[in-house]
Amino acid sequence: MASLSIPQVNLCNGHKIPILGMGTFASPPVESEAIKHAVLQAIKLGYRHFDTAVLYQSEQPLGEAIAQALERGLIKSRDELFITSKLWCSDAYRDLVVSGLQRSLRNLKLEYLDLYIIHWPVSSKPGIWEYPIKADDFLPMDFKSVWEAMEECQRLGLTKSIGVSNFSCKKLAHVLAVAKIPPAVNQVEMNPFWQQKKLVEFCKANGVTVTAYAPLGRTTSDIDRLFQCDLLKEIANKKGKTLAQVCLRWILEQGVSLLVKSFHEVRMRENLEIFDWELIEEESKKITEIPQSRGFLGDDYISSDGNGPIKSLEELWDGEI
Repeated sequence: MASLSIPQVNLCNGHKIPILGMGTFASPPVESEAIKHAVLQAIKLGYRHFDTAVLYQSEQPLGEAIAQALERGLIKSRDELFITSKLWCSDAYRDLVVSGLQRSLRNLKLEYLDLYIIHWPVSSKPGIWEYPIKADDFLPMDFKSVWEAMEECQRLGLTKSIGVSNFSCKKLAHVLAVAKIPPAVNQVEMNPFWQQKKLVEFCKANGVTVTAYAPLGRTTSDIDRLFQCDLLKEIANKKGKTLAQVCLRWILEQGVSLLVKSFHEVRMRENLEIFDWELIEEESKKITEIPQSRGFLGDDYISSDGNGPIKSLEELWDGEI
């Protein structure tokens, strides 16, 4: 299979994002060399969007892979790539956002990001780098001041676009209400078992591109449940596709971009084979009728027994659970 050119979609600010990208989060964690090798293989296959975060500890190996890709001539310029990283909770303060991004750039050995996003809609005590965050270390996020600092990152040329992740309609509306530069992206969990219909419609209405993570589920139980779905098996068999390819294709047809995560070459290739066929209307309709439940609840970001600002899943997701 030759290197594939992945389609791109326009963001609200005129920049383009590859409609399919590769995530670098691994649980349990893997060695840096494994991440670097996987990224290099992905670049050879045609992947151009790579998603990382301070939390993932994958910024440095991703940066090393980019440098090697340039040295080997796999890409002619860093500009061929779309690199996303994220603001961690302990940097989610007006005076720490820019330095947080600069730290990521040092890890990546890059001069700019293509997209910098707020990882979660909550702050934690500055200077404390740990996960999971202690319940008493959570603090309310000042959306206005944090977003102003995110805008400064874009004005300084440290990132071409800014956005959010794991934001409900209500929390995204808070940002939109104060933004001079609106969020370009909201990166959220999305798959046939958690379709985010309300959020996707809200984002589209406000010019925010949705990027789906965990397109096959986040936890082992989520993934097992998805692969045991008779409807998805039936559609996959009928199409002569894998069940995973059916899920990825369905997400694309919702008008959103998505991130896949596999460090195995065969599956990397399969994840790219979703652009030259379509689901028929009846198949799409049946998928939309699958009973819904959020896979990744985000329990680590609430402090029911502490003094934090978010004390329940209802408050974290504003009823979108």
